[in-house]
Amino acid sequence: SVDEQPLLVAGSVERDENVAASEAKRLLRLAGPLVASGLLQCALQLVSVMFVGHLGELHLAGASLATSLANVTGFSLLAGMASALDTLCGQAFGARQYHLLGVYKQRAMLVLALACVPIALVWTNTTRILLFLGQDPAIAAEAGAYARWLIPSLVPYVPLTCHIRFLQTQSIVVPVMASSAVTSLSHVLVCWALVHKAGMGSKGAALARAVSYCTNLSILSMYTRLSGACKRTWKGFSMEAFKELRQFAELAFPSAMMVCLEWWSFELLVLLSGLLPNPKLETSVLSICFNTGALMFMVPSGLCTAIRLGDLCHNDSATQILGLRVQQRGGSRGIHRQDDTCSRHVFLHGRNPYFSCRCANWMR
Repeated sequence: SVDEQPLLVAGSVERDENVAASEAKRLLRLAGPLVASGLLQCALQLVSVMFVGHLGELHLAGASLATSLANVTGFSLLAGMASALDTLCGQAFGARQYHLLGVYKQRAMLVLALACVPIALVWTNTTRILLFLGQDPAIAAEAGAYARWLIPSLVPYVPLTCHIRFLQTQSIVVPVMASSAVTSLSHVLVCWALVHKAGMGSKGAALARAVSYCTNLSILSMYTRLSGACKRTWKGFSMEAFKELRQFAELAFPSAMMVCLEWWSFELLVLLSGLLPNPKLETSVLSICFNTGALMFMVPSGLCTAIRLGDLCHNDSATQILGLRVQQRGGSRGIHRQDDTCSRHVFLHGRNPYFSCRCANWMR
């Protein structure tokens, strides 16, 4: 067993209390924009569902089933794989190997783009899959049409989710929040234009997500190129991104599973509701409840995002432990997710044996 060492030595209580207070302030300054960004990004799906709801019960049920299937088979997997950047970019930023952040981002985009091929094939056959699962034929047909129009959203979603992780690991969170706010406001107009003005119906709501993702990506890309905040971390496209793709995938897929298992537990309930009597009503109601409830999860999720761990791993050991304790106590619901992130950092990629052993003892 690892020898225990006192966390606070004699005469250092006041200093460590100041460190904890300072770290808590840093965390709150980061958490505020993160919470807002999460709420605004989650609002895109909610707004699309709201517009479809005005078209009728069948359209809403079909869009709800398609959205749940798309989340289970696509968006959750891609978001989970992109979470590997939290570990890699955070570690590189803390080690002051700034150029690696851009390389890791490009590498992530390549791996996620390859994963989009089978995802698109699944979405193309959504109707057949839902019929095989025993769903109502009319709802399955509507869901299949909605899912096919979601496929274009994969193109901007991959670089967008990687770019957001790339910025967050550098503690650049306010621009992400601002771009998400602009995107959410414009998404209402895009949905109205495509659903009602262009007469596309529910298909327009699905396509609107692709347009809004492109808007968000364009804003963040222009910020990266023009602001100068990422001069050290973004050196342009590099052939180095094509190396070690397998190593990235080996980290990305376990990261994806941790995200997917939590996400699927909610989305599968929507899919199962299609097997109940009166599936149009049951699916619609449950989908609205979950989409609304998902907004509440953004608050503890933002509070507990461990974007400072990579930097903490190369500072004073006492500061590391106190910073970790402050982040662990940031929100009750996010503790388990935070433990997962800590474990990946410390045990898979930790470069400080003292920090690794201390965290191992504390988390046990």
